[in-house]
Amino acid sequence: MGNKINPIGFRLGITRDWESRWYSGKKGYAQLLEEDRKVRELIENEVAHGGIARIDIERAADNLSVTVHAAKPGVIIGRGGETIKRMRAELQKMFPNRTIALNVQEVGNPNLSAPLVAQRVAEQIERRFAVRRAIKQAVQRVVESGAQGAKVVVSGRIGGAEQARTEWSSDGRVPLHTLRANIDYGFALARTTYGVLGVKAYIFKGEVIGQQKPARKAAAAAGKPERTRRRPAVRRRVKKEASDADA
Repeated sequence: MGNKINPIGFRLGITRDWESRWYSGKKGYAQLLEEDRKVRELIENEVAHGGIARIDIERAADNLSVTVHAAKPGVIIGRGGETIKRMRAELQKMFPNRTIALNVQEVGNPNLSAPLVAQRVAEQIERRFAVRRAIKQAVQRVVESGAQGAKVVVSGRIGGAEQARTEWSSDGRVPLHTLRANIDYGFALARTTYGVLGVKAYIFKGEVIGQQKPARKAAAAAGKPERTRRRPAVRRRVKKEASDADA
C-alpha cells in the first residue's frame, strides 16, 4: 500500500490540506475542476523553470485567488513584474467572469520540498548525470537540511538500457503507513533522448500530534468528577469464590 497510494491524497484532511479549496454543487463542479486544471497548466507552462513547489487555488463567489509557492519567486514575477502581469492578463482573458488574484510566495528551504527535489533530480538526469549519484546526493542534501528521512526513486530506461528498471536510495525513517507522519511527496518526469524516466521523492519531516488533551486532564480542567469504570459483578464473585477455596 505504501508504494501504490499517493501520500498526499492518503493524508488529506488529517495532516495535509487541499491545494484547491472551494465548494460547488453537482452542476458546477466539473466546470470549476476544469478551470483549476487550466490555471495550473498555464502557470506551469509559462514559468516551469521557476521551481514551482505547489499551486493553491481558493474561490469565494466569483473571486479566484491563486498562490504560487516557488523556490525562485523572482523568475515568476519577472523584471518589473512583467511576467506575473502577463499571466494575470491571460487568466483574466480565459475567465472573463472571474476576479483574478495571482500571488507568489517563496519556499523557505527548497531541499525540504519534495516536488523541488524531484524536479532537480529530473533535470540532472536530462543533463546526463549518473543516476545513482544524483539520487544519493539528493537524499543526502535533504537529510542535512533537517529532515528525519528521505527516499528518492527513479524508474525507466536508466542509462538508455533496453530493459526498464528501478533505482532508489533512502536515509532515515520514511513511515508511509503512519497517518500522523508529515510526509511530503513530489513527482517529476525526466525527458531524455532514449525515453521518459519517472522520479519520485518522499521527505519525512516528523510526526504531527494533535492538541487534544487526555480524557482525565480534560475532565479535571472542566471541573467534572473523573468517571471510573466499575468492575463487573461476575468478576468480583469469581474472585471471592477463589479466596474461599484457598481458605
